[in-house]
Order: sequence, then structure tokens, then C-alpha cells
Amino acid sequence: MERVILHCDMNSFYASVELLSHPELREKPVVVCGDPESRHGIILAKNEAAKRFQIRTAETVWQARRKCPDLVLLGAHRDKYRHYSRLINGIYGRYTDLVEPFSIDESWLDLTGSLHLFGGDAAAVADEIRAAVRRETGLTLSAGVSFNKTFAKMGSDYRKPDATTVITRENFRELLWPLPVGALLFVGRAAERTLTAHGVRTIGDLARLEREELVHLLGKLGGSLHDAATGAEHDRVVPLRDKPPPKSVGSGLTFPRDLEGWEALRSGTALLSDQVAERLREAGMKCTAVQVTIRDPDFRDLCRQRRLDVPTCVGREIRDAAFSLIRGVWRAGAPVRALTVTAQNLVRQEEAGEQLDLFTAGAAAEREKLERLARAVDGVRRKYGREALSLASEAGKRQTKAPPAPRSSER
Repeated sequence: MERVILHCDMNSFYASVELLSHPELREKPVVVCGDPESRHGIILAKNEAAKRFQIRTAETVWQARRKCPDLVLLGAHRDKYRHYSRLINGIYGRYTDLVEPFSIDESWLDLTGSLHLFGGDAAAVADEIRAAVRRETGLTLSAGVSFNKTFAKMGSDYRKPDATTVITRENFRELLWPLPVGALLFVGRAAERTLTAHGVRTIGDLARLEREELVHLLGKLGGSLHDAATGAEHDRVVPLRDKPPPKSVGSGLTFPRDLEGWEALRSGTALLSDQVAERLREAGMKCTAVQVTIRDPDFRDLCRQRRLDVPTCVGREIRDAAFSLIRGVWRAGAPVRALTVTAQNLVRQEEAGEQLDLFTAGAAAEREKLERLARAVDGVRRKYGREALSLASEAGKRQTKAPPAPRSSER
């Protein structure tokens, strides 16, 4: 039985979500970016009007403004993006229980077993999904329909915005083989350079090579790319419930200006630890070890980790462990450009019991109290946004904004 796979890709997702609150800007060139006066002054997303000025994701704000002096800058609100991502994947779930998120704004859907419930026409179902998302969220998506995940993904990229493209066994050579080899899923820059150096410039060129030749050239990746280009790829759509639990959860930040002094470092560590703990609770996990990576202004990294006495998903405990690592290895007053806090050696919450005795029962009760409080905070943030409740330590962070950097020094 031929599979029916959809790939749904939201159009200019971050920018489109922001424009829901700024409809007056829809026809103007708009980008979502980090703080243009800090090291985070890069483009995260752009709308269709901004794309016409050849503005690219990850370039600096000042580079983008050279291309478009009237560019409108909007800040990023990641909680909003997660909220809309959950809403949209909920719509997909009405059509199949086999939904695999590929990123916050992309998902594969396997309709093989449910297509007959919706009329049997895959392209019509894709159009119906696009209409439902537009009607219920005000956002648009592009959909690809095909017999495997690779071609469905390439179908959603083929025509944008707000379109459906069907790629079949009969037309994939005509539609996809003339495209540059870099357009094939999972062909990175290094692989593209290697392939181009060997005369492989299009997806068709790659498909016409012997599979063994590509394996010799690129190793295991070469075989996977050959399968992708020839339509032999048959990876299944894996819903979140079937994915293995994460092995680690981390959060890192390059600060607007270098942190100096224990108080500033403790505030930065608390902010990151709070984010890590929230993600652990969302995943139903606890950590049994904590790792800290410290980057100095010369981009040198120092990494240390330690085991915890008991598993935890409480930000305060992760913060204390992380900060003790920093105090043990960092020189007082030495500047820190970036910090990353990572929870490691994860266990499921239901498997994270601890053995109690007369001396540890009080600490366990306090930890349970902190967990209940943290989950209450999670509920408030889900309902009202992350800004509804924040750490007291973030007040210091908001007061440490860097002065504007000269354009020549931005990268």
C-alpha cells in the first residue's frame, strides 16, 4: 500500500505570529530579531515583504538595514510561538495520530491509515488543513504531499507561501532532479562542497551516481542521500509519544555584556537553571547531574559537571549545583561572555524516588513543596505567558544592557 505523507511548514512563522498583534504592519518589511544593541542583534525571521529585499536569517540587523532602511524590527516572544505550535499540531491531530514535529513550525503527518475518513484525496485534505489553520489561528502554511518524508518536505518548500504541492512517483524526477543538490534534505554545506567538487551539482546528478560511490565519498550519509534522491527513503513518521526521552536538557545564553562578579554570575545561573527546570518538568523528567559551560570573552570554554545527591527538577537545586561548580573553577571578577547550564543523566519522574531516613525526610518534604510551587508557576506561565512570573534575579539582568556597539564590530 502506497504511503500518504504530508509535511506542513508554517510560512514565516515567527514574523507571522508577531504580525497578529500588529496588523497595520502586514504590508511593510518586518523582521523578528534579537536586541539590535546587544550581541543578539541578528535576524531570526522575516515576512514576505522583507524577503523581497534579500534579507537573510542570521545576518545582523545593521546588515539587513543596509538593504532596507525602512525595515521594521519586532522583538521575539518564544512563549507565543510555542503556544501557536501546540494549537497547530492539535489541528493536525484531528486528521491522524501520527504527527511528528520536525521543528517548532514544521510537522510530518502520516495519513495512510486515515485518509479514507476524509474523502481519500490527499491534496484536498492538505488544502482543508491549510484552511483550518488559517481560520483558527490567522496563520498560513505550505504543505507537501508525497509517498515519503523527504519528498513531502521538499514539496512544502517547492511553492510558498500558502500552497500545496503533490510529489508523486511519476513527477518527482521532473520536479526535483533539476534542483541544486543543496536543496536536498540533509545536504549540508560540507557535503555540498564535496559533491560539487566531484561534479554533482543537481539532485539528479546525485541520483544518477551509484549508491556505493556515494557511500565511498560521504560514508553512511552518502547512502542516505542516494535513497532520498531516488525516492527509496522509507523512514516512518514517529509521533512524540514514541520518541525516546531526552538524554539531557540545557539552556545557554550569550549575555548583552560580560558578567563580572559573583552576584551577576549567580543571577545568570539562576535564570538558566529556571529555564532548564521548567523544561524538565514539561518533559516529565528529573536530572541526576548538572553541567556548566563557561565561555570567556576570548571564546575559550571551561566545562565542569557534578552528580547530585537526589534527582531534581527544581530550579533552585539546579542553580545551587551549577553555581557551586562555577565558584569552584572561576576566578572572582573574571568576565564571562556566555553560560550554559545542562541537566544530565535524566530519569523519568515516576522512577526518581529517593530512600528516606530520619535525617533526610525533612529535606524531601521541602523538595516536594518546591516542586508543587514550581508546577503552579508553570501553570500561570502557560496561561498568561512567561513574563507573568519571573525570577527576582532577572531584574538585575534587565539592568545590564550593553551599550550600542559600533557597526564595524558586529558579526
